[in-house]
Amino acid sequence: MLPALVRKTWRDDRRSLIGWTAGIAAFTTIYTSFYTNFQGAAELKQDALPKGMLDFLGIADMLSPAGYLQATVFSLIGPLLVLMCAITLTARTIARPEEDGGMELLLVSPLSRTAFAWQRLAATGSAVTAIAAVPWLLLMLIVPVVGMDISLSNVAAASAGLIALVWCFTGIAFLTGAATGRRGNVLTVTGVVAVATYMANAISGMLDGWHWLRWISPFHYFIGTDPLHTGWHPGELLVLAAVGAVTTVLGVLLFDRRDVGV
Repeated sequence: MLPALVRKTWRDDRRSLIGWTAGIAAFTTIYTSFYTNFQGAAELKQDALPKGMLDFLGIADMLSPAGYLQATVFSLIGPLLVLMCAITLTARTIARPEEDGGMELLLVSPLSRTAFAWQRLAATGSAVTAIAAVPWLLLMLIVPVVGMDISLSNVAAASAGLIALVWCFTGIAFLTGAATGRRGNVLTVTGVVAVATYMANAISGMLDGWHWLRWISPFHYFIGTDPLHTGWHPGELLVLAAVGAVTTVLGVLLFDRRDVGV
């Protein structure tokens, strides 16, 4: 049986979980299902946008199935939605109850601080992983139906990268919340890191002499290897997972050692 705290966390967040799942599922389904209808518009947009803008967005083309999926699902809006979900839910693990004065009630359970933190994170981490996997599951069904000529293995590789990206930023968000106990800090710090590293990855591909910036950006390890064309890159996925794991452990240690507002 699952720990009571995990079940309680899911129960408390059930409306948000349902909402985020429905929203991301709708986004993925609409954009992918209308691939054939959007081809004319995609061609016009491809011609209208300057090459520098396409490079900034990480879009090689918008006409091939791989280019279309990258432009719509995996380039900007898709990762943005999933990361917003992960950061918002992770802010609730430690920061929200501490900031709202409800931490005392939660800590009366017969658990150590470490166990408390791990169980809260386990509930949220499993939830955001499931939500981040929604595009993967839907694309496996929709891509063959609409006749997109792209390897499902490559789609799976990009989808796995999205999940690994979520793990990375979930760890960063958890570390911030565990260290500060403030939801605003979680949203601000993680949001700034996400925007700054996205920009770093974009700039690294546009400006000579700035290619080194990609190595500090999680987005490079997610989509910079172009998995929709080149397939699986386990090393890059492991980097994202490792960042998430390290920041998570640091967050648990900091939460266990600092004074907690109740």
